Amino acid sequence: MSGQDSGQERTEQPTEKRLKESRDKGEVPRSRELNTMVVMLASALGLFALGGSMGGKLTRLISMDLHLDRQQAFDKAAIFEALAVNVTGALIMLAPFLVVMMLSVFIGPLFMGGWSFSTKAMAPKFSKLNPLKGFKRLFGVQGLVELLKALAKFLLLGSAALLLLAMLSDRYITLGQAPLQQGIQAGMQLILLVFLVLALTLGLVAAIDVPYQKWTHMKKLRMTVQEVKQESKETEGNPEVRGKIRSLQQEMAQRRMLQEVPDADVIIVNPTHFSVALRYDELKQHAPRVVAKGVDFLALKIREIATAHDVPIFTAPPLSRALYHHTEIDQEIPGELYMAVAQILAYVYQVQNNVRGQGNAPVMPTDLPVPEEFKS
Repeated sequence: MSGQDSGQERTEQPTEKRLKESRDKGEVPRSRELNTMVVMLASALGLFALGGSMGGKLTRLISMDLHLDRQQAFDKAAIFEALAVNVTGALIMLAPFLVVMMLSVFIGPLFMGGWSFSTKAMAPKFSKLNPLKGFKRLFGVQGLVELLKALAKFLLLGSAALLLLAMLSDRYITLGQAPLQQGIQAGMQLILLVFLVLALTLGLVAAIDVPYQKWTHMKKLRMTVQEVKQESKETEGNPEVRGKIRSLQQEMAQRRMLQEVPDADVIIVNPTHFSVALRYDELKQHAPRVVAKGVDFLALKIREIATAHDVPIFTAPPLSRALYHHTEIDQEIPGELYMAVAQILAYVYQVQNNVRGQGNAPVMPTDLPVPEEFKS
């Protein structure tokens, strides 16, 4: 459901899923001004690095053409041979510079949106042939912005070109009077200067256009509150279903936990609210481990199972609360509670031995050491 169909405003930022879908369609922010500036800067750098070599090769080509004698000038075969040599030499001369230019075309998008190749973007869209939509794009806000950018580019680049022409007019005029090699080198330097100035001038437009294009792209992808909710349902599932799943998971976890109660060594309880089942295997464990715990109804269920399987139940309200709040299922008890639990386990083992006719009846521990920070 679109924002226009639902009557809701697009006030929410696009989600990661929406951004990914947009990228898959080839819809990423782009700035033609930024790309053009990168190409012009790359051209300037290419001339700076390759200008000397290109100037030398161009000098040799021109010198060779200027040294054609009269007989060669009227020989068609010689003319075509000279033309082939010139074309081949020019291609060899320009090849490195053209490679730099080609690579620069791919560098520009990296600064804004990254590379994006999408077959969906290449598919024909007959909606673009709709004249009404064309007029809307032409006379809409986007069309106005493009017009203002074009005017700004024209004014800035035109002013920079006129300023350069006025400043360098003497140097342009004297090029024809300089020796061939010096003239070509000077010409290369002038072209390099022009590229640099025009690229920096275009950078002023790009500095404004890049943030605007990013803002426009994000605005276009904004979502309504209903769209965000619908996507959340599709991605994570219906809230009611998720709640039911969590409930079933909790029931299964409780069922597995209660299955551990018959094998516990002792159940430490607060008679009305808390129950914590502990198991201790001195050969495998460093400390007693919590195998089950619960509060209220679940605590009662743990006591019922313990009674049915003759698991000792020991009443120690402060210790039971401390164990419930500061332990997790299937984890060993904190070291601060070792002493208190050890007294209870020792008492339970002595009671069991006494029932089997071994040893005397033990005295029930009453003053169990529970640190104050564990009583909260």
